Amino acid sequence: MKKLSALILALGFLVMTPAAYGQKSELKVEDSKIVWTGKKVGGSQNGAIQLLSGYLEKSGDNFVSGKFVVDMTSISNYDIDDEDSKAQLVGHLKSDDFFSVDEYPTATLEIKNGEKVESGKYKFTGTMTIKGQTNPVSFEAEVTGKTFSGVLVVDRANYNVRYGSGSFFDNLGDNLIYDDFELDFEVTFK
Repeated sequence: MKKLSALILALGFLVMTPAAYGQKSELKVEDSKIVWTGKKVGGSQNGAIQLLSGYLEKSGDNFVSGKFVVDMTSISNYDIDDEDSKAQLVGHLKSDDFFSVDEYPTATLEIKNGEKVESGKYKFTGTMTIKGQTNPVSFEAEVTGKTFSGVLVVDRANYNVRYGSGSFFDNLGDNLIYDDFELDFEVTFK
């Protein structure tokens, strides 16, 4: 009888463990989007980049982990009408001057914590890896149903993205490209 009770207790623990430790939600890649915006002296450029995969794991009111993988080869541009100029910009962003996508075809965002700051809003902290460089990040996201939206500001100088950066070069004048770029995201989970 003791063995049967121990077995039932052990099985009950195994069944309850996933609920006790969190609920994992997988990303709906086809319903999620990221729009990037880079700014320079006298203007800006924007476009899209696609997610390959992602998940968030929640325990209670907070998120305890997550990981998102971005396809760096998918970089596109929205605001240039001339196809040759658009292809030139996209090719330059994929080159070693910027994101070296041949060597680093993906970038990752790992969530370490997500705390509720008010109803429908969370503050996330974690790390981002671009071009093999990993740095801490934090950002807020609003939640509507299963969709999270917000803006993540990234300092490209922290990821060795040097082209036109005032952090690496002096006297750039009108050729200065600001280090901060924005990732405006809207991600939906299953």
